[in-house]
Amino acid sequence: MPPFIVTDRKTDYLLPPSLDDWLNQDHLARFIVEVVDQLDLSNLIRQYAGRGSKAYHPATLLAILVYGYATGIFSSRKLERATYDSVAFRFIAAGSHPDHDTLATFRSRFLNELSDLFVQILEMAQEMKLLKLGNVCLDGTKIEANASRHRALSHGHIEKLEAQLKAEVQELFTWAEQADQADVLDGVSLPEEIKRREDRLAAMAVAKAKMAARAEERYQREKAEYDEKLARRAAREEATGKKSGGKPPKAPTPGPRDHDQINLTDEESRIMPVAGGGFEQAYNAQAGVDAATMLVVAVGVTQAPNDKEQVEPMLATLKAQAEVLGAVDCLIADTGFCSEKNIQACEAAGIEPLIAVARDEHHPGWRERHSEPAPLPENATPVQTLSHRLKTRAGRALYALRKQTVEPVFGIIKSVMGFRQFSLRGLKKVSGEWTLVCLAWNLKRMAGLRPQ
Repeated sequence: MPPFIVTDRKTDYLLPPSLDDWLNQDHLARFIVEVVDQLDLSNLIRQYAGRGSKAYHPATLLAILVYGYATGIFSSRKLERATYDSVAFRFIAAGSHPDHDTLATFRSRFLNELSDLFVQILEMAQEMKLLKLGNVCLDGTKIEANASRHRALSHGHIEKLEAQLKAEVQELFTWAEQADQADVLDGVSLPEEIKRREDRLAAMAVAKAKMAARAEERYQREKAEYDEKLARRAAREEATGKKSGGKPPKAPTPGPRDHDQINLTDEESRIMPVAGGGFEQAYNAQAGVDAATMLVVAVGVTQAPNDKEQVEPMLATLKAQAEVLGAVDCLIADTGFCSEKNIQACEAAGIEPLIAVARDEHHPGWRERHSEPAPLPENATPVQTLSHRLKTRAGRALYALRKQTVEPVFGIIKSVMGFRQFSLRGLKKVSGEWTLVCLAWNLKRMAGLRPQ
C-alpha cells in the first residue's frame, strides 16, 4: 500500500491553535487588519452610547467590510457566513461572528465617516512612500443601482396610466353600485380591485409631485443660464454696435417633460446609457486615479449620465485634500469632460488640464506621432491652446497615461472585485458605498505595492 499522509480530524490539539498561524504573513487580510488598527476611529467610537449589551469594536466591523469588498463579498448575510466558513474572515473577526444586522447597520450608519478614513489611508500610503501626487487621471463609470429599470415611469406614461386606472375605477364602482352583479367575473373581489388601483394612483401622484419639484429645479437652473447668455449677447452687441449673428438662445420651458422619469424603487437613480449599448438604472461613479500608483485619490457619484459637470467637484475635492496629500500637477481626462469652463477651472486651481478635445484616430501615421504641431496664434482660445498641447510629443505621452491608469482600475473593480451594482439606495448612501469600494481597492493596491 502506498504511503499516504494520514488525515486525522478526531485528535484534539495539545495546545489551542494560534490566530497568527492561520494566514501567511503577506496575506491581504493581515495587511487590512494592520492598516485599520492604525486608523483614527475616534469619530466612530464617540457615537456609541455605551448602553445595552456590548458592541463589536468599529475596527473589527470595518476590517470585515473592507476585506469583503476587496474580495467581492458585499452582502451582509454572506459576510456573516464568511466569518464561519473563511479562514481569512475568521482571522479578521478573531473567531467572533457579527450577525448580518450588525454589519448592515454599521455600514449604513457610518457611511459619512468613510471619506475621512479614505484620506487617512492615502496619508498612510504617503508615509509608506507608495503615493506621491502628480498626475491624476479622471474618468467615470456607470454602476447599476439597486433597482430595476422596469420600475421606472416617465411623466407621459404616468398620465396615460392615470387616465386608464381612473376609467377602470369608475367602471368597478358602477358594477359595485348595481344590484345585480352577474357580469362580474368569478373570483373577482371588487373592493380589492378598487383598492389596488387607488393605491397605484396615489403612488403615481407622489411620483408626479417629485417630478414636478425636479422640473422646477431644472427650470430655475436653465433660466439662470439663459439669462446669462442673453446678458453676454447684449453686452457683445453693445460693445461692437452690431447685432449678434446666429440664433438667439432658446428660452427654457417650465414644468415636467413627457420623457422625465422616476424610479419607484430608487427615485434618485437614473436611466443611463451603458458601454456596449442599451440602458440601465444606474449612477455615474467618478474616480480620480494617481497615474504613478493607480491609487484612487478622489471619488464622487453623480446622477448625470455625462461627465461634463464633474471636473469642478473633483477639483474641489483635490483642493480640500491638498493640505494633507499635496497639490496635483496635471488633470488628465477624456473628451467627455472637455469644455472651456472646465479648462478655465483647472487653470484657476493651478492644475494643468490635459483633456481630450475630440476623439483621436486609433492608428495615426508615424510622422504625426513623431512631429510637433505648428505654433499657436497669439489670440488662441483656451480650447485651441489645449488642443495644441495634446498634439505635442510631451502632451501625447502624458495623455497616454489615462488609458493605462483609470480604465484598468474600473475594470478590476468591476470584473475582479465583482462590484457592478450598488447594495444601497439613494445618492448619499451610494456615494458612501463607492467610497468604501475605492477604499478597499486602495488597500488591495497598497498591499501589492508594499516592499516584500
